[in-house]
Order: sequence, then structure tokens, then C-alpha cells
Amino acid sequence: MNEIKIFCPATIANLSCGFDVLGLCLENIGDEMIIRKSPEKGIRITKITGADLPLETEKNVAGVAALAILKNLDIDFGFEIEIHKKIKAGSGIGSSSASAAGAVFGINELLGKPFSRHQLVEFAMKGEALASGSEHADNVAPCLLGGFTLVRGYNPLDVIRIDSPSELYAVVLHPQIEVKTSEARAILEPMITLKSAITQWGNVGGLIAGLYTNDYELIGRSLNDVIVEPLRKKLIPGFDATKFAAIHNGALGSGISGAGPSIFALCKGQSIAEKVAFAMTDTYMNTGIPSDIHISKINPIGVKTI
Repeated sequence: MNEIKIFCPATIANLSCGFDVLGLCLENIGDEMIIRKSPEKGIRITKITGADLPLETEKNVAGVAALAILKNLDIDFGFEIEIHKKIKAGSGIGSSSASAAGAVFGINELLGKPFSRHQLVEFAMKGEALASGSEHADNVAPCLLGGFTLVRGYNPLDVIRIDSPSELYAVVLHPQIEVKTSEARAILEPMITLKSAITQWGNVGGLIAGLYTNDYELIGRSLNDVIVEPLRKKLIPGFDATKFAAIHNGALGSGISGAGPSIFALCKGQSIAEKVAFAMTDTYMNTGIPSDIHISKINPIGVKTI
């Protein structure tokens, strides 16, 4: 096989209580990439549609991730990459991680899968570092593994994949504004109180327990962020009202998707998800800012060949 076309799904990171350690994979939102072998060594980004992003390999997250995997291979050829963006940069649903994960997945497939999907996460993190200034796996891990993922530790990298309860749906409202991940990280406070830390630990444990036991009410009670959301929500006009509308109309919980500006809600069942999506959209219209809305099951597979 000399060429592959792949679907690179969007993701929701943090999930309120799990800053930098929790994420989930969305089913029907994502980019497409075409990767082909080339007789010329190295990585070349040959085409990008849907976004104004650099073609220079070292300045593109897909290029940086691809270079990271090549450093661990002994081959006498290279790869060309086409990126067709459907996830807007700065949207908070894993635009950069989709490119980084897609690049390493495609190259790995063309080489006969020398690395497992778990091993690919570390290579994809190199691309994320270019986008946000730090190597974090809460987007690339669910993109590559599907379902929910917990990053238990980074040294060494330890990622646990968790199946989603069957009736769980995600709703994502994306305001047509951009919040850069690097800027959203810059406003965070380096020190937190012990009281806040204890609250957050309890919520992370509760969310993981809820996922494993299919306890939707426990999942909802655990979707509470006392550390990051209070600081970041000021970057998102209409956040409080939109979150209130989601929960008031049946959502299990709601919060900031990744670094924002997207706002997510988790719901039990499609009918509730549709009701929540309507309420969030209707409420957000009061800001005067255009927005998109997505309803998605949790993607159990992650990035895949199409």
C-alpha cells in the first residue's frame, strides 16, 4: 500500500474536572488526510484545504508529528501529506490533535503497523507541543484510541482507554470566535488551594467510576471544574447562560471543551441531546455571535481508514 485516506475525528478534552488528563472522541466531526509514500526522504505537506496553515513541515503540527515517528524508523523513503481541515483551528475540539494523530496513524499504516496505537500517542504529542507549547495527550489519545481516555501519567506515558456508556451523547456548541490554546493556558494560575484540589480529585474519580459502572447520574455530578473553568470562562461570551440552558434542559453536565471557545454537554439519549442542542443554540443567539452545533455519539474507534 502506497497511499491511504483517513478520517481524523474531533475530540473533547478536559471534560470539566480532568484538565490535561481526560478526553473523549467524537463520531461525526473530523478532518480528512491523504498520506502517500514518496521516493524522497523526509516529510512534505503538499496540500491544505479548509484552513490557512503553514505548508512548512517544521511549522505544521502534522509535519512535526510525522518527523517524530520517522526518527524511530530506518527507511530510505519519505511521505507526502494532504490535509483537508473540517475542524476549525482554535475551536476547542482538537483541530491540531486531529492533524498530529492522523499523520502518525497514516504513516504507521503504510509501514505495516510497526507501532501500536498507544505508542503513536507519544509521537502525536510532539505536534501538540508546537500548537500549544506543551506536550499533552488529552486530545491525541482519544483521537487515536477512541472512546474515553485517561492519561494517568506522562513520565512514562500511561494512557488508559475506557469504553463509553451506550446511551451517552455529546453536544458541542462552537462559537465563531477563536481562542488560542497557548493564550488559554497563559491565564491559568500555577498554584491551587488544597480544598480545590481535593474537590477536583473527587470529581475525576467519580467520573471514571461513572463511566465504568454506566452510572449516568454519577457522571453528571462529577462534571464539575473548580480550578480551570472559573478562569477560562471569561474568554467565552455567554458561557454561563449557555451552560445553564444545557443543564436546565436535561444535560448531565456541561463545560468548556478543551481550551474553548466550544461549550460541550453530555447527555443520556439522543432525544435529550437534541433538546439540549436546541436550547444551547437558542441561548447563545443572545450573544450576537454566530455558532455551529454538533450532536455526536462517542466514537469507539478513533482515527480510521476511509
